[in-house]
Amino acid sequence: MVGKRIIQVEEKVPVSMLIPLSIQHMFAMFGASVLVPFIFGINPAIVLFMNGCGTLLFILVTKGKAPAYLGSSFAFLAPAGIVIANFGYPYALGGFVAVGFCGCILAAVVYKFGTKWIDVVLPPAAMGPVVALIGLELSSSAASNAGLLDEVIDPKNVIVFLVTLGIAVFGNILFRGFLSVIPILIAVIAGYVAALLCGIVDFAEVAAAPIFAIPNFQAPKFSLEAILIILPVILVITSEHIGHQVVTSKIVGRDLLKDPGLHRSLFGDNFSTMLSGLIGSVPTTTYGENIGVMAVTGVYSVYVIAGAAVLSILCSFCGKLSTLISTIPGPVIGGISFLLYGMIGTSGLRILVDSKVDYGKSRNLSLTSVIFVTGLSGIAVKIGNIQLTGMVLACIVGMVLSLVFYGLDRMHLTNDQDE
Repeated sequence: MVGKRIIQVEEKVPVSMLIPLSIQHMFAMFGASVLVPFIFGINPAIVLFMNGCGTLLFILVTKGKAPAYLGSSFAFLAPAGIVIANFGYPYALGGFVAVGFCGCILAAVVYKFGTKWIDVVLPPAAMGPVVALIGLELSSSAASNAGLLDEVIDPKNVIVFLVTLGIAVFGNILFRGFLSVIPILIAVIAGYVAALLCGIVDFAEVAAAPIFAIPNFQAPKFSLEAILIILPVILVITSEHIGHQVVTSKIVGRDLLKDPGLHRSLFGDNFSTMLSGLIGSVPTTTYGENIGVMAVTGVYSVYVIAGAAVLSILCSFCGKLSTLISTIPGPVIGGISFLLYGMIGTSGLRILVDSKVDYGKSRNLSLTSVIFVTGLSGIAVKIGNIQLTGMVLACIVGMVLSLVFYGLDRMHLTNDQDE
């Protein structure tokens, strides 16, 4: 990143920088993270609490070598919704605990057998488009948040969206000094001011919220039927986790699958999900929004991520503050997401470039083509109560195709095998 100083993973930053950088990360994840508890019908305060605790736990497990913020996972929405409707939310919590526990076992398997299998099941020609799809399939979500997909588009939403996106884009290019590392935060503030001027912010909920509030903790209940409905999600979150670790590795310039190791990050992610289920929160996952912030700002410090986690925990006990942050309107979140999701998509293309993928080889051309079309076509495969679509389905298709190519190579049947 020319003209912008990189703040590496292990670097400490002074408090004067730490606070605004941490706020920037918290704002990036907030909109999406509190949406999940709203859908489940629970108070978001418990989610803010566990997101912060889960992130600190993840940093500890990965020995401070893998910068990642853990927010609410969307992968559980469909199966958990079925369980909540038929059994109640406590039984969904039991399913979250079971998935997290199985994920921890999977981490132990990865520790035992290593990560070389990833190069076989997801070579660069497959990994690149899968990572790109993480951002690309979220693009409609950014536009929807901004109100740009409504049947009748409100000009006020467009103004707020353009102010937010414009400052994020041009600030990333034009800002210098300390301002160059907080363009996202500045864009959020500017977008919020624009929303105030346009009259689309309502402070009624903030006025009614208590100053201090304890998150609503509750215990899980367990049912084998409920667990079996939710358990297949482990395939989805594992694919998502590997993709996030690969794209973060490219951004920070280190192979996080080797150091601290996929087994550590996978364990930290799933252990956090297990704890979430035990206290009444929703499952957690590494967040693409925060990966996008790192890509834009060049600030990879885990101390900044930890600062954002601490702020999230503090917000969970402050009713007015957490409610105030939740008043950030959709066009602001959409404007920021528009850039951040695109950054993730670009990181997938970067994998193809950095790995020097040879598209003169038929296998590489076929892999990338099939994965992109599978992920973007809207095709869905339903297995029981689990629906595979988008990036996850594309990842599974890519893995299967790569394994078939590998088998054909071993039998010396392919016509483009390396000497």
